[in-house]
Amino acid sequence: MLELVVDNPYTLDVAVRRPLAEAGEVDQALDAARAAARAFAPTPVKDRVALCLAAVSRMEERAEAIAADITAMMGKPLRQARGEVGGMAKRARYMASIAEASLADTVLPSQEGFERRIARAPLGVVFNLPAWNYPLLTAVNVVIPAVLAGNAVILKHSPRSPLCGEHFADALRDAGAPAGLVQALHCDHEMAGRIVADPRVDHVAFTGSVAGGHKVYAAAAAARFVDVGLELGGKDAAYVAADADLEKAIENIVDGACYNAGQSCCAVERVYVHRSLYEKFVEGCLALMKTYRLGDPMVAETNMGPIAQPHHPAFIQAQIDRAIAAGAKVLLGGKRTQVDGRGRFFEPTLLVNVDPRMDVMRVETFGPVLPIAAVGSDEEAVALANDSDLGLTASIWTQDRERAVRLAKQLDVGTVYMNQCDTLDPALPWTGVKDSGKGSTLSTLGFLHLTRPKALNFKL
Repeated sequence: MLELVVDNPYTLDVAVRRPLAEAGEVDQALDAARAAARAFAPTPVKDRVALCLAAVSRMEERAEAIAADITAMMGKPLRQARGEVGGMAKRARYMASIAEASLADTVLPSQEGFERRIARAPLGVVFNLPAWNYPLLTAVNVVIPAVLAGNAVILKHSPRSPLCGEHFADALRDAGAPAGLVQALHCDHEMAGRIVADPRVDHVAFTGSVAGGHKVYAAAAAARFVDVGLELGGKDAAYVAADADLEKAIENIVDGACYNAGQSCCAVERVYVHRSLYEKFVEGCLALMKTYRLGDPMVAETNMGPIAQPHHPAFIQAQIDRAIAAGAKVLLGGKRTQVDGRGRFFEPTLLVNVDPRMDVMRVETFGPVLPIAAVGSDEEAVALANDSDLGLTASIWTQDRERAVRLAKQLDVGTVYMNQCDTLDPALPWTGVKDSGKGSTLSTLGFLHLTRPKALNFKL
């Protein structure tokens, strides 16, 4: 029997073990999901809403245990893990609040003797593959809307955070979900690829790397016509305009780069600052980044935890070393480290003298690294921000709303922020362009990919 073993990124001890599903178990899960989807589809939306809200309440009741599991599996400071439980509940409740209106039939203008409607029919079985960096948030974006839309869900969480899949399945089961409606499944990449290609699956939702997205998309396309939602990486840019509130920009951009040790698809990964503010901005970022405290993520004072994946500190180190060799200057950090001889950490890192051609300005870092470049105009900042294969978010720091509106129209990203970053409003679609993915989650648009339109053309 194959086994999944997850280490604690701080202690490096085993955090969790789980057996990996074999072919027979996967077949049983798919058959159960298929049967549950057929039985659940006629359930009124208001009853689906009640089920999901009850499940969310059960997860909130278990918030402390869930947060501790997140910290043990991927190293997020416990305080931040507790906040993720709250963020999950907020998103779920918002989607539940708009479900009836979003899933209601569209009634077309009347014609004598005819009734015409567009209904939203459930797809059937949704195969959801969330990411480990925000293990509740990347899961809730699909699990709850999928159930609200009348689907069954097989949840194959990241092998870094398998317990989070179990928490969702347990909560929905305890809230009264029919058997097979939401199942947590642990399997290796090969088996996951087989599930993606299986005809019993009607939709695939993947959150992860660009490379992983290509593999998932190829596996689905090789087998049949099925839609795939992809939420992939980012190399998100911030532009600090000449009229920005400097103090607020420094505070929020540093947090956007360093929160969750930079392990966020929408983290600030490159900053373009108008030359008139450049020196003061760099000074402010340096002072603030020096205050970060690395250490045991279970301790309240720790505000930066370890790097989750064993291979990743070396990746970040190599990216920074290449930048230094090409002329970049490290003002702070720049190295892998441990705290009291424990854990796999990376120092908060501030880089200047960076060039647009460097990997650190082009390839997703996924770590607490902030490279800063000076620009002479809005136009230069937009051109540099758009010079990327990725397009998830970008932020504009200005006191001029008209400037923000003008630049937002020119930025090739899924979300444009003004005077904020690294955040998400569930009333707005979460979507990317270019290699940052395809499709949308959350908002009323988040239901479109989890249902299919059905035309009702009645002659009365």
